[in-house]
This record gives sequence, structure tokens and C-alpha cells, in this order.
Amino acid sequence: MKKRTLYTEVSYLLGIVFIAFGTALEVYANFGMSTAVAPAYLLHLKLSQTIPWFSFGIAEYCIQFCLLLLMMLLVHRFRISYLFSFLTAIFYGLCLDLFISLVSPMPDLLWLRISAFAIGTLFVTSGVSFIFHTYLSPEVYELFVAEVSAHFHIGIPPFKTGYDIVSCIIAVLMSFFFFSHLEGIGIGTVISACINGTLIGLFTKFLEHRFVFADRLKFRKYFASERNAASH
Repeated sequence: MKKRTLYTEVSYLLGIVFIAFGTALEVYANFGMSTAVAPAYLLHLKLSQTIPWFSFGIAEYCIQFCLLLLMMLLVHRFRISYLFSFLTAIFYGLCLDLFISLVSPMPDLLWLRISAFAIGTLFVTSGVSFIFHTYLSPEVYELFVAEVSAHFHIGIPPFKTGYDIVSCIIAVLMSFFFFSHLEGIGIGTVISACINGTLIGLFTKFLEHRFVFADRLKFRKYFASERNAASH
């Protein structure tokens, strides 16, 4: 089977848009957010009660900035390209708020919510796989997984699964601290924590079987990362 060429810059754009759209569908489904974004979603729910303009997208900027600081402490380095991840987080947040505004008017039907959750999960996990095939700095969630897993020589799928489980625990604690009950967390959160890492691995194999990822622009050297360095 002859592989087609997919530019890594296009992979970056597809990844961000897919993740934002999938997350917006999960918000509509209301079965619980995927584990990676659950803390940001809870922060949004809490602060938007007193700060109406504090959207889910803005909460993402705040959480990802803190995660970026933690990542740099773990890998013991700073790169200018890491700052691009924060710009990516802003781009992602804008897309997220846009897609939420588009899907929120959908009727509250159980079959539609179940379908939205399933489709949203596929979009999120495939989007993450696209992001792992670009040299451009991803949003901090994916950068954290890529950099820290490479630094400690751990495969991406198992590390991603462990990362999601930890995020789920943090989200549960935040939920009880903010609301004294589970909010924004449900069966969907548990499902995401258990299967997202595996789905990302499957999508990665699918993409690499059908595409050759190549750079269209000559900017890779400005976005070097430990994961990129290990694969080139």
C-alpha cells in the first residue's frame, strides 16, 4: 500500500481542531469530561459563577500554564519553543469556545448525547495522535506527555493512560472541594481514563500505516523537542 504524504503543519492544525471539536461534543454530552480537561472544566464551572466571562477556553489557558511550569521542573530545562505551546493553548481555547457555542443549541436527547460522547472521544484521541506527528509545539497537555514520557523513557500510550488516571483523581478532588459533590465528572470521565491511551495508540498505528509525515516548512529546528530528537 503506497503511503500518502501528510504535511506535519497540516497535522498540527487538524490535531488542534479535532481536539477542540471533540471536547465541545463532550461538554454537550454531559457524561463527564475527558480526564485531561476535567480540571480546567471544573475551574471554569466554579469561577464562571462569579466571573461570567471566564469561559472553558480561558480556564484552559490557566491550567496549561501551570502544567507547563510543572513539565519544565520535571525535565529540568526551558526552551523558547515551549512558549509556543502556550500560544497553541490560546488557539485551542478559542476554537473550543467557538465549537461549544455551535453545539450547545442541540436538543437534549439521550441518544444524541451518547452519540456525541462517542464521536467526541474519537475526535479527541485522533487529534492527539495528529499532534504527536508534528514538530510544532502542541498544547501543553500533549507536550507534557511527549516530553516527560521521552525524558523518562516511557511509551506514550501507557504514560498517557497513567496521566489521565491522575488527572481524573485531581478532578474528583476539585469537584468535591468546589461543589461538595461530583460535578462535570461521570461515567464518561472513567471511560476516557481507561481507553484514551489505547485509542491514541491505535490511531497512531493507523496514521503511520497510511501516511508519510513530512515538513512543508523549514521551521523544525526552532521547535526541537526531546521526542523529536529521539525520532530524527
